[in-house]
Amino acid sequence: MSISEKQAQVSVNTASIKGYLTPPRNADDTLLAELGYKAEFKREFSMIETIAFAFSIMGVVGSVASTFSFPLASGGHVGMVWGWLIPCFFVMAVASSMAELVSSMPTSAGLYYFAAKLAPPKYSGLASWITGWANITGQVTLVCSIDFTCAQMIATAIAVSSDGATIVSSGATYGILLAILFTHGLVCSAATNVLARLNLFYVIVNVGATIAAIIALLVCSGDNKVSTKDAFTMFENNTGWSNNGWAFLLAFTAPMWTLTGYDSAAHISEEVASAQRTAPIAILVGVFATQVLGWLLFIACSFATASVTNLLTGTLPLPMGQLFLDVLGKRGMLAIWSFIIVVQFVTGAAQGVDASRVIFAFARDNALPGSHWWKRINRRTQTPVNAVWLVMAGAAVCGLLGFSAAALSSLAGASVIGLYVSYATPIFLRITSGRDKLVPGTFTLGRWYMPIGIIAVAWVLFIVVLLLFPPTQTATPVGMNYAVVIIMGVFIFASISWVVSAHKWFHGPIKNIDDPRSSLEGKEL
Repeated sequence: MSISEKQAQVSVNTASIKGYLTPPRNADDTLLAELGYKAEFKREFSMIETIAFAFSIMGVVGSVASTFSFPLASGGHVGMVWGWLIPCFFVMAVASSMAELVSSMPTSAGLYYFAAKLAPPKYSGLASWITGWANITGQVTLVCSIDFTCAQMIATAIAVSSDGATIVSSGATYGILLAILFTHGLVCSAATNVLARLNLFYVIVNVGATIAAIIALLVCSGDNKVSTKDAFTMFENNTGWSNNGWAFLLAFTAPMWTLTGYDSAAHISEEVASAQRTAPIAILVGVFATQVLGWLLFIACSFATASVTNLLTGTLPLPMGQLFLDVLGKRGMLAIWSFIIVVQFVTGAAQGVDASRVIFAFARDNALPGSHWWKRINRRTQTPVNAVWLVMAGAAVCGLLGFSAAALSSLAGASVIGLYVSYATPIFLRITSGRDKLVPGTFTLGRWYMPIGIIAVAWVLFIVVLLLFPPTQTATPVGMNYAVVIIMGVFIFASISWVVSAHKWFHGPIKNIDDPRSSLEGKEL
């Protein structure tokens, strides 16, 4: 029986499942029980807090500051303005399709659960296995890339405050990264109600810093602003690729890296009140708000950039830091840069929470080595503390790429590819084998699910190929895009595991609720 048929049979009246399932506390837990899981989290996230979480995890001003070098090199002003806007339309197709799935099946298992339930029964386990490992790869590398750029921001602030006398080395930057990861481990281990309240602070700092940056760049650049024509149409290719069209496409890295992590609304859905309605709204509002604010910020950056070449050849780790220094001066730059560092720090914390919930859910289905350890819930905080520290340890290992000249390209590429492959897989199954399996939740695309799904899958296929290429036409060991190494490493491990062992025992998500009729504890859903 498909998940949709099961869903249709279960009433929100707990009496209808009395004697078969552990009695749920409310309608959310009733639906979760019908999906096969017992409630293990407190539902502390309200609508506004869930939206704040999904929005904060994309951290507009911090993400733009981190990836500013990509559009700057790949088109200059055109790369900044249009390199951000164009992908936004396609990302919204992905987000809309995901929102429909989350509304139907709100569980922390999220994407790999959707894949299992929409795939043909014969391939349910394989679809779930591929999606789960792709998502974990993206989640952990995204934590690393966010925290690595936060370390770069701190290094930039040190260089500016010392007037260039102190340049932080790669080793010292890695040390800062480890300190950030340790702090995030402590934050992400906190109780759910603490995390929920913190997200309101996150969103205030995020939006406030973004608006402040936009105003500061437009006002303080004064007469040094470029003309409107140049801000929107001047093209410069500083990538090393001879083909201007291809060079421009590489500017898409910035919005694609920024517009990730919105699946977080699914991964915390077991901690959300009215999850069927709240989670999809959080995805759509979070993505749209990030797209709008990000575009406005890039337009402001384009107007304020008097010389693309000067920013690219500056000595600071991040070109955005050089732009603020040129426009605002030392004191002004350090003032606004401190808020941007805070934004990036809280973005990393939010992403750490998201990644830990993915690890917990996959371990709950016994799909990870040592699953019995990673799926444990801390009795005091009621959060998966062990999973949190596994995420931080994995991010620390990925952070070793910081010693490569193309570290950000590698980490950004790996995180985007891992996450978007996991996004596209259940969407692809939704428009193929799963067309008649989904019972819509409170949010549905109706008859538009097919064209929107086709656009979403086609876009992901394109972007995966794009992000595997090196940043320059001539690749060297130092400047190579190591995203392909990370992705292929995980793919080979997951493939060998599946062929040798996993296909015998992993058949997709498993029940962890009591069912005396057939002793389904630990069996396939």
